[in-house]
Amino acid sequence: MDQSRRRPETPPVLDMTPEGEFRDPAPLRATWLDRVLARVGAAALLLTLVVGGFLVAALAVLFVGLLLPVALVAGLVAFVSLWWRVRRMRRQGGADGFRFLVIRR
Repeated sequence: MDQSRRRPETPPVLDMTPEGEFRDPAPLRATWLDRVLARVGAAALLLTLVVGGFLVAALAVLFVGLLLPVALVAGLVAFVSLWWRVRRMRRQGGADGFRFLVIRR
C-alpha cells in the first residue's frame, strides 16, 4: 500500500480529570451552514404551525357549512309542525290565542 495514502496513526486522546472521570469532547463550533440551517428549520416550523392553524379553521368552517343546512331543515320542520297544529286547533274551535303549556313534575 502506498505510504502517501495512509493516514498517519495518531493515538486516541483520553481526557481525564484528576478525580478519574472522563471529560466529554469539546462541542464543535457552529459554522455558517449550521446557523443558516437552524434559521431555515425555525422558519419551516413556524410555517407549519401557521398552516396547521389555517387547516383547523378551514375544517371548522367546513363542519359548520355541513351542519347549517341540517339545522335550517330541522327548524323549518319544527315551524311547519307548530303552524299546522295551531291551524288545526283554530279550525276545531280552539281558543283565539295559542298558549304553550309546560308541565313540571
